[in-house]
Amino acid sequence: MKGFLLFLVVAIAVAVVIAPAMILNPFAPQTPRELAIVATLKNIAPFVTIAAIALGGWLAWKLWRTWWRKTLVVVSMLVIVATAWFAQQNHFEWMFKPLANPAYADSAAATFVEADDMVLAVRIGDDAAAYPVRQLAYHHIVHDTVGGVPMVVTY
Repeated sequence: MKGFLLFLVVAIAVAVVIAPAMILNPFAPQTPRELAIVATLKNIAPFVTIAAIALGGWLAWKLWRTWWRKTLVVVSMLVIVATAWFAQQNHFEWMFKPLANPAYADSAAATFVEADDMVLAVRIGDDAAAYPVRQLAYHHIVHDTVGGVPMVVTY
């Protein structure tokens, strides 16, 4: 019974951290209900996984008798601790890394922008800037100043 309970604790800890990553796909639309589920799971995951460490640790102590139980306990606790660590991470930041060396270029020198590429453009006074949608679609955000006005450009 304790072995099954330990398995259940591991399964819950894994589910609470894996489900948001499976539900929230940044390249596909989500429903408001799916977003609410993800937000709830992301908020409770740190607490659930810490509780899983405590309950899993107690069960591990109770099961620590024979070599196969020790193996089960060690593997289970490693998985639970890994889920607690993962619950503290923002794995979406891993998918969308910032540009390593962002740079600005005059339009004539911006050879990485094709003539038919879409851009987001901003003009303030005599100052103007254009941000390629192709790059914003992956990196999502640019901090810039145009015409002396600080801004955040996002897509």
